[in-house]
Amino acid sequence: MPVSEERSVSSPLLELPGAIANPDDSPDHGVAWHFGDPFGEQRTAARSAAVLDRSHRGVVAVTGDDRCSWLNLLTSQLLTELPEGSGTEALVLDSHGRVEHHAVLAHLNRTVYLDNEPGRAEPLREYLESMKFWSAVETSIAELGVLTLLGPEVGGLVDFELPDEPYAVRELPGGQGLVRAMPGSYDLLVPRAELADWWRRITEAGVRPTGTWTYEALRVEALRPRLGVDTDERTIPHEARWVPSAVHLNKGCYRGQETVSKVQNVGQPPRRLMLLHLDGSPEVLPQTGDPVLSGTKTVGRVGTVITHHELGPIALALLKRSAPVDGELIAGAEDRAIQAAVDPDSVPAEHVAPGKAAAAALRGK
Repeated sequence: MPVSEERSVSSPLLELPGAIANPDDSPDHGVAWHFGDPFGEQRTAARSAAVLDRSHRGVVAVTGDDRCSWLNLLTSQLLTELPEGSGTEALVLDSHGRVEHHAVLAHLNRTVYLDNEPGRAEPLREYLESMKFWSAVETSIAELGVLTLLGPEVGGLVDFELPDEPYAVRELPGGQGLVRAMPGSYDLLVPRAELADWWRRITEAGVRPTGTWTYEALRVEALRPRLGVDTDERTIPHEARWVPSAVHLNKGCYRGQETVSKVQNVGQPPRRLMLLHLDGSPEVLPQTGDPVLSGTKTVGRVGTVITHHELGPIALALLKRSAPVDGELIAGAEDRAIQAAVDPDSVPAEHVAPGKAAAAALRGK
């Protein structure tokens, strides 16, 4: 698959009939927001089959004999045993255990592909390059774009085979690209020059075009965080529910591991990612980064804010452990401040730190 430098351009699929672009200030600027019926598109994605353009994401390619063992040293995930035809998620942490990068991986044809948030592929590649030393690896920006398939009926419509298990990876017909199963969806990584051809092939099979509004609404409902939107510069993996999906708790040393181990074994995360239901009567909604208040006290931070086809206006929020989860909250700043309530099903189970449990057992003897 050819590679080139990362580019920041609008997707050619924005020229399709009915495509409505994301606002300029959106993290998804450059791809379609919706195709004229966002709630109908969400219902189709939840019940039938839909496709959306996520080609604004960047893809880093890592080749060379040491690719897996080298990436294993630099990330939170166990990658020495990542076989061909499989994928996973991984984080790059700083020395304090705070999340710097989140990537979704696919290993195929002796190459590990790491796709990540818009604008973050080149910074990730630069970091990886700085850590090469004597390892037999090469890094580049892959000229691949991401298309995502959603819905329970999508496998019966497309004319190529989809992987059966989450994070399994298959080569696409013709050997130019791959498809990776994700929890609740499928990602296609295809040559950017062929984005329109693949879109046409999929939609002509009966899969409905949709945009990022649909993807974001279903992602928020599923409590899946997004780096830089649902996280801030202080976020550690446990706070954002990236344990265990992107963090292996029984692997060798990597930068930031001490924080992960300490929280897992003897502590609790200071914040927790939860779903907020927002008051839909005002015409305004809070924005990403706005505070969440209990009375006059700031107890959290608003992440993704979206209107869901069934749940109405909802948001992800990082809330302090001390934040009340059964009382009224206020989300937003200034004239955007509205009533909010924590979805009780989104409150995570209390983490049992094995180190504390062992110490308590010893004290009880």
